Amino acid sequence: MTHQVERKKRCYDSVTDYFTSAKFFIYLGHALSTWGDRMWHFAVAVFLVELYGNSLLLTAVYGLVVAGSVLLLGAIIGDWVDKNARLKVAQTSLIVQNSAVILCGILLMVIFLCKVQLSSLFNGWLLTLCYILVISIANIANLASTATAITIQRDWIVVVAGEDRSRLADMNATVRRIDQLTNILAPLAVGQIITFTSSMAGCGFIVGWNLCSMCLEYFLLWKVYQMTPALAIKTSQKEDEQELKQLNVQKDVEAVQKPSESSELMSGVAEASSVEKNGCCYNITQPFRTLRDGWVAYYNQPIFFAGMSLAFLYMTVLGFDCITTGFAYTQGLNGSILSLLMGASAITGILGTMAFTWFRKRCGLVRTGFISGVAQISCLALCVVSVFLPGSPLDLTVSPFQDITSHFMGDSSLPEANPTTDSFINRSTSAYEIEEMKPQVVSYLSVSFLFAGVIAARVGLWSFDLTVTQLIQENVIESERGVINGVQNSMNYLLDLLHFIMVILAPNPEAFGLLVIISVSFVVMGHMMYFRYAYKTLRSRLFLCFSSDPKNEIDNPSPPESDKV
Repeated sequence: MTHQVERKKRCYDSVTDYFTSAKFFIYLGHALSTWGDRMWHFAVAVFLVELYGNSLLLTAVYGLVVAGSVLLLGAIIGDWVDKNARLKVAQTSLIVQNSAVILCGILLMVIFLCKVQLSSLFNGWLLTLCYILVISIANIANLASTATAITIQRDWIVVVAGEDRSRLADMNATVRRIDQLTNILAPLAVGQIITFTSSMAGCGFIVGWNLCSMCLEYFLLWKVYQMTPALAIKTSQKEDEQELKQLNVQKDVEAVQKPSESSELMSGVAEASSVEKNGCCYNITQPFRTLRDGWVAYYNQPIFFAGMSLAFLYMTVLGFDCITTGFAYTQGLNGSILSLLMGASAITGILGTMAFTWFRKRCGLVRTGFISGVAQISCLALCVVSVFLPGSPLDLTVSPFQDITSHFMGDSSLPEANPTTDSFINRSTSAYEIEEMKPQVVSYLSVSFLFAGVIAARVGLWSFDLTVTQLIQENVIESERGVINGVQNSMNYLLDLLHFIMVILAPNPEAFGLLVIISVSFVVMGHMMYFRYAYKTLRSRLFLCFSSDPKNEIDNPSPPESDKV
């Protein structure tokens, strides 16, 4: 009886310790932040389409501005994260992000209420200005969200985990599981609110959520900071203090030996340095130097090829984005089936995080990335096979650029987004003709293989993503952690932009099979880059998947050998 009481007490104490730990507070804060982000990203696209008369123009402009901003400013944001105190960075980015979303939500509510009046003022220019403000403020929110992700997911987690790399891997995997769940549940929740109430109610809900979430997240950040003293000190601050002490010692020695000459020399150097750093040209070119130095530092990292391999995975149409969804509609899949497929992809993504922790413990971190790459490529082979199966729209006799050429040459008009039933009635189209306009699918075999490959590949994809994330956390020095992750985000957005440009150039369904093959080729090239990094790190030991002592290889990986000239 006494033994059972003690066991229950120990269980209660362990549960209490967990729910009052810094690790749990980070999870809770990340869940709140991610939930708000996913709701906002889903809702703002819907709002922009609705405001602009069911046109995708504003949504496309918003996506381009967001991607371009992160691409250009990623290194600068990371450098700002590195050069400032952790708590200041986290709190500032949190307040800016949520305040921007709240302001943007209020502005959208005003537009929904007064759209007719705004469109009649100044020939509609005032309404256009409101659209510009919405996109600009939403872009600021996204940049602040990027800063929050860098400082919490790439820096705070590393400090909280300490020297325990297994704990770091578990924390990274848990954060990804939270991402997977919120990716599905948050858009579903806000979508139901918009559908069964109104867009105004959706805006109000998001504004209220961000206001409450900001206060709670602020408290959680402060709590984690108080519970983890190591967060108060950065390596860069320690180095600056040591350099200052050495400089002071050197000044004292020189003052004793040559007081007049030393003082003149130091004053001359100080004046020259002051003039150089306070000059107008210096201040103007500072962001460009930061951008250049960030990319150079990224290139010189030992994990450069590992980071590039992750970026190459963004150059793909084989994901559950608007492109794949649009193609699925042309193949006869309805919204209900697509929602089930997205749920299945979330489940396989969570399985990928579990596979990461299992393989990392038994095979080591570097080998886990190699195994994940092989698994992803093997699953994506189903997508390549789907291109040549019955039901595939691939037609090499049709030019991939036919649609885009006809639009630019004026041979056809751009289709409207989401044509309504009224528009069909106004055109006096019969029900039989409407049925004839729907895509006629010969076989579902091709699209079944396509989505089977996409869903199965999520296991390897998310395991590989976690591998590269932890490699960056472990191998990048603390003083460069922000700028390197900022450049990594820029690389990811660059390849993501390229994949959208690829679709714009070849938008017709007959060319989608070619896009699938190109996407798989980029994934293969990315994993070839990772193989180069892994082989230089472990050499022939890379293929000893179940080594008897993987921990030594995790904690003390072999340094990469320099290339022979």
